[in-house]
Amino acid sequence: MVVVDDDALVRAGLRMILGGAADLDVVAEAGDGLDAERVVDEHRPDVVLMDIRMPRRDGLETTRSLLSEGARALRAARGDDLKVIVLTTFDADDMVVQALRAGAHGFLLKDTEPRRLVEAVRLVAAGEPILSPSVTATLMAHVATGGGAVDASDRRRSDAETRLATLTDREREVALAIGRGLSNADISRELYLSVPTVKAHVSRVLDKLGADNRVQIAIVVHDAALT
Repeated sequence: MVVVDDDALVRAGLRMILGGAADLDVVAEAGDGLDAERVVDEHRPDVVLMDIRMPRRDGLETTRSLLSEGARALRAARGDDLKVIVLTTFDADDMVVQALRAGAHGFLLKDTEPRRLVEAVRLVAAGEPILSPSVTATLMAHVATGGGAVDASDRRRSDAETRLATLTDREREVALAIGRGLSNADISRELYLSVPTVKAHVSRVLDKLGADNRVQIAIVVHDAALT
């Protein structure tokens, strides 16, 4: 794991918290986006904790670069996989919204309890993007309104409706549940499906929507104003 933050004290605190878990290892730190790209290329971590507001190059631009199609293809060719978790002070920061659109696997508030921070990193490393119901509603409402850009919001809604129309009724139900922040286990209980069946539906939804992760499915659902 790599920790990226322009505040040395924050980096030290995160390293101390995460380093206390036997199964987590902070291999490097970076103080801004430019250093982050170099460090990620050198150490090839599984997860990056990325602060958003930094000098020289912010976390948004860096996330876009690290998760671009070309960068992902290069890592896949050498057997690497990278997941980015956005660190922020505010749960509805517009830059966080943009980072999620760029492919970030979730976000954490900087005042997250240490235990929950460790758990969240483990989940993301295991392929489960962070969609906390307690903050998803606020964040996704911000996404759906487009931050006041009416025309852009209308275009996103139309595009989202077109993409969702490719789903079967059951896949649509699963997509809507993901948009509400439900886990696979929650969806299993709500729709009376086995967890393996839910996972199969999620895989098909990801493929049909052209989404990289559950966060992006949720964004499509909220863009369509279905939650």
